[in-house]
Amino acid sequence: MATAAHDFITSGYPAPGLRKTQRLITGHGADGKGHFLVTDAGDHHRVMGEKQAVAVISYSTKETPVELNGDKDVEYARENEPGLHIANGTVVRLIDFGPGLESPLHRAMSIDYGIVLEGEFELSLDSGESRIMRRGDVSVQRATAHKWRNITAGGTEAGRMLYVLLDCKQPLWVAGEKVEGFLGDLEKEYEGRGH
Repeated sequence: MATAAHDFITSGYPAPGLRKTQRLITGHGADGKGHFLVTDAGDHHRVMGEKQAVAVISYSTKETPVELNGDKDVEYARENEPGLHIANGTVVRLIDFGPGLESPLHRAMSIDYGIVLEGEFELSLDSGESRIMRRGDVSVQRATAHKWRNITAGGTEAGRMLYVLLDCKQPLWVAGEKVEGFLGDLEKEYEGRGH
């Protein structure tokens, strides 16, 4: 991740200025009724980008459709920190961005739903097009090269995005050319953790 415009350091989740969120995982008890199995802040917290951002994995699955029998999915999510996305699976990730922080240009070979939870962000594409997203706005990234910039309060406050990543069929062809994913400087953030 690129250096933020302002001096900002985070040592964990949540980033300074943002509230801690809850993750509630439900399941079934011996009585056959729904129960809360887990109430926490998510698994696999990772400080990123020169301590300018923090990512939290809310959940991940290794397949779709998901095997829920025996709570196999809960065990998988707890024990496996995913890479950017999971082939044939899903990843739900929160990222707290420091003020003015800009990600490098990157392309995930997935379909990604990006939702602004707190703040304002600029989403830019490799074509040079960009749009401003505010709280509640949703992007649908279809394996496009893009970058994010936190512009909350003119780039002076932290912001939070929620991403849901689903695998896409490959190869992907655009204008007669096979498209490949790339992470740029994000590569070091996901090294050794799958895709």
